[in-house]
Amino acid sequence: MPQAIIFDVEATDKKDAVIIEAASLDVSSINPLVVGNPWVQRYNPGKPISLGALATHHIMDEELVNCPASSSFRLPAGTKYLIGHSVDFDWEAIGSPEVRRICTLALSRSLWPEIDSHTQSALLYFFERTTAREQLREAHSALADVWICSKILGQIIAKLRPTSLDALWEMSEKARIPTIMPFGKHKGELISQLPVDYKRWALRLDNITGYLRKALEI
Repeated sequence: MPQAIIFDVEATDKKDAVIIEAASLDVSSINPLVVGNPWVQRYNPGKPISLGALATHHIMDEELVNCPASSSFRLPAGTKYLIGHSVDFDWEAIGSPEVRRICTLALSRSLWPEIDSHTQSALLYFFERTTAREQLREAHSALADVWICSKILGQIIAKLRPTSLDALWEMSEKARIPTIMPFGKHKGELISQLPVDYKRWALRLDNITGYLRKALEI
């Protein structure tokens, strides 16, 4: 069973997302990166797909009538690492299981801050410009997206040369800590340069959680 999978879902909406398609690639080696065993499955979400989501993935409600219920989805036994582009969305859509998340979006932003977009499609054009357009014809199907993510992951690994999945996870965790304040009177300013009393005040707010809390506590 794989310890790590590259994972992607298509869902009913951005908020209160229920999966309608899931796909994965097993990661059998990290350096060099070796992936295989592609898997994809569609699911019946039991509720309508939003128009916004439909315009992204083009999966129609009527195509899912005879599919297994979304609630039947389970990660492969033994999965310890979930790898994906903005992986928290996919993780939350499957019920936030107890796994370590490796975010290729955060790592890409950290490694290539000079480029103007870090979507999977933009990064594929950055890395493989001559073939990207053809590869992206099936973009926003879950299976196509995990293959694209694997190429981005390969570039990340070539740059960082992690010795293990745990080392890569630690690099991802560091990359996910924001450096810029995202809101409030200090929006857009470096968190490292915020007044100490403002940091203390912000840490008492209910909406300061996760990686932003870590940034303010440093």
